[in-house]
Amino acid sequence: MAKVAFIGLGTMGFPMAGHLACEGHEVCVYNRSPAKSKRWCAAFAGDSAATPREAAEGAELVITCVGTDDDVRAVVMGCDGVFAGMAPGSILVDHTSTSADIARELAQLAAERQLGFLDAPVSGGQTGAENGLLTVMVGGELAFFRRAEPVLESYAKMIKLMGPAGSGQLTKMVNQICLAGLLQGLAEALHFAQRAQIDGLAAMQVIDQGAAQSWQLQHRHRSMLEGRFDFGFAVDWMRKDFSIALEEAQRNGAQLPVTALVDQFYAEVQAMGGGRWDTSSLIARLK
Repeated sequence: MAKVAFIGLGTMGFPMAGHLACEGHEVCVYNRSPAKSKRWCAAFAGDSAATPREAAEGAELVITCVGTDDDVRAVVMGCDGVFAGMAPGSILVDHTSTSADIARELAQLAAERQLGFLDAPVSGGQTGAENGLLTVMVGGELAFFRRAEPVLESYAKMIKLMGPAGSGQLTKMVNQICLAGLLQGLAEALHFAQRAQIDGLAAMQVIDQGAAQSWQLQHRHRSMLEGRFDFGFAVDWMRKDFSIALEEAQRNGAQLPVTALVDQFYAEVQAMGGGRWDTSSLIARLK
């Protein structure tokens, strides 16, 4: 069992930190809103800290799961950041979906402090976090990965080291690029079924047994047909991820026309007031 600091108790982080505590790890949490930390401590066995630095003191593994590149910098850097509290030899694991640039930057800064670093974005959404079935894509050194992997298994069904620092974030971009086409295709298919006046639920039952099968189809078709989107991975966060992938594509020369188009469709959903809706809300703009 490890002594772990978990920074960020949002939709994903709250249950992820909970799985660590349930597995018997010694967990200290920090959240920008102290009320969230208090609620977590009431639900699970663990402590909370007033600053990221205090949470990180004495921890073998420090895990961050926040929102953006700037949010990561805010909890890692400075006199109250986790770097200030981490002891040489400990490891920082960042589950935030960020740019590959900040992952490489943090790896360098960690090395200068005799710390380990892994960029480790996740996929699986709120349901995956709550059920401990996330996929974790990791960038960093093998030695750090081997030490962190047994702890990360508390909330993951799949963990894979993809390469050096930044590789985890690049793999997450691949994941989000795939989702762009899947979600738009599903939205259009369901919209077409409704306009063609066939039973959308029945159509999905048939299609789910063929080549069009996907996680999104299995888990989102019913709520899409019902127009329910008040759950899951928010459109605002998907657009953040798309912006990172599109910027990386400009640098490496990759062509992402579908991703760019779906990003604009999500902008329309935001204009409809759906910034916090689940990403399956693409169908809403077709009605």
